[in-house]
Order: sequence, then structure tokens, then C-alpha cells
Amino acid sequence: MNQFVQIPNLKLHDGQHIPALGFGTYSLNGHAGVEVMQRALGHGYRMLDSAFNYENEGAVGQAIRLSKLERDELFITSKLPGRHHHYEKAVVTIEESLYRAQLNYFDLYLIHWPNPKQGLYVEAWQALIDAQKKGQIKSIGVSNFLPEHLEVLKKETGVMPVINQIELHPYFNQAEQRAYHQQHGILTMAWSPLGRARDVFQEPVLQQIAEQLGKSVAQIILKWQIQLGVIPIPKATSGQNQLANKAIFQFELSDEQMQQINALTRSNGRLKNQDPAVYEEF
Repeated sequence: MNQFVQIPNLKLHDGQHIPALGFGTYSLNGHAGVEVMQRALGHGYRMLDSAFNYENEGAVGQAIRLSKLERDELFITSKLPGRHHHYEKAVVTIEESLYRAQLNYFDLYLIHWPNPKQGLYVEAWQALIDAQKKGQIKSIGVSNFLPEHLEVLKKETGVMPVINQIELHPYFNQAEQRAYHQQHGILTMAWSPLGRARDVFQEPVLQQIAEQLGKSVAQIILKWQIQLGVIPIPKATSGQNQLANKAIFQFELSDEQMQQINALTRSNGRLKNQDPAVYEEF
């Protein structure tokens, strides 16, 4: 597997570019986490996806420094936690995120969850808009927002996110949400792109397609997402899996295979039953 396979870029509606495949950093902390991220950067990944609540923005910054890559070659994402949606708190949290990572700017910053009961996500969004104006963030987006929340952002601020990072895997393919995104020029990013790996890897439909193409089930799932126009951000600790996940740009799924995978979705497919209409993130 060639580590020099280039990950293509996609264009965001604000004119910035983003890699079509990212690298998830959830639970990659401390020295061991830095080593895994360094490995990923060495294997050609350029997007690292972090969050204030992952408590690893410092590790992300360290991996960047050790990589010796130029800052403009990288695409670094972080996210605002639920307890910091008040405008003033959000402003300070973005600054704190940058200090932790020892970066001058983030390429993308997201509101992690809408927390609708708290009802402060418009304030938080205004803080992101202002941080973008200050040059602290290049692109601003959200995570886990439903169309109803996105409509409120549009009505209250006139600014739509470039990205909505949502739960998306073969058992929950988010067709309606993706259609809404497409209508509004929002790119869809998938967290937990491989679902509960053990469950979904046993899916006969996916095993059969993998066998037909001589690929792994993980590669089939990631390729399905890429062909849907979704940006997956899988996490892989081993170099072998990092390279395998990146090798998905060298084959195609047929329309029939895409339809077979699309048919696996379930109305109750959320992994942890985290419904953004009611879920409140810390």
C-alpha cells in the first residue's frame, strides 16, 4: 500500500479547501497519542480532528511540531463544548484551544452539539463568526445539528456552517440530513464512520462486497462514504490500518453496491441513542 497516495481536497462554500479524508483523534492523549498522530501524518494524512472535550489539543499541537510539516499543509479541527455556549465563555474557549495546541489559528472550529434545551447555540455561533473575523479560525461549522437548528442559525445570523459533522455509518446513513446539507452547500463529515466496528464488520452484505473487490470491510464502508460525498474521519492506531484506510481512492463501488449498502440503514441506528433534538453534551 502506497503511503504516497494523495488524499484529494474538497472545496468548502467559503472558498477554503479540506481533505476528503481526515484522521480522528478521540482518546489519543499524551505521549502515546502523539505517536499515533505522528504516524498518521507520516502516512500522508493532513487533517486531524480534535475537540476541547477530548483533552488532547496539546497532543495534536505536539504531533504537528514533531512532524516538521508546514502549517499550511495541515488542516486542524477542534470543537466547542456544550458547557461553553455562552458568548463570553465561547470566545475564551476558542483562545484556550489555540493556546493548548500552540497554534495561531484553526482551519475549522465546530460547535460540538447544539444542546437545544440550554438554547445558547446561536450565541456560540456568533462567537465562532467573530473568531473567524479575528483570524483565529479559517472556517466555521457545527456538529450534530439537525436541520431545525441550522435553520435557526440562518435566520438569526445569516451565516450557514461549511460543515456539519454527524453520526453516519451503514446502519444510520442520514439520507434526509445529507439532502438538506446538499441543498444548502454544507459538506457532511462522518464521526464514528465505521459504526460499532464489531457489529458492522459482521454484516454479510458488506462482507460479500469486500470479498468481490478484494478489500476489507472497513475500506468498503469508507469508500461508500466518500462516494456519497461524505468526509469520513476514521481513527486507526496501527500504521497498517492507517494506510489501508487511505487506500480507498484506488477503487470504486458500483451503483448496485452503493444501493446495497444504502439499504442497511435503520431508523433507530444511532449507536448510543444520542439524538441531537434532546441530547445535552457536557
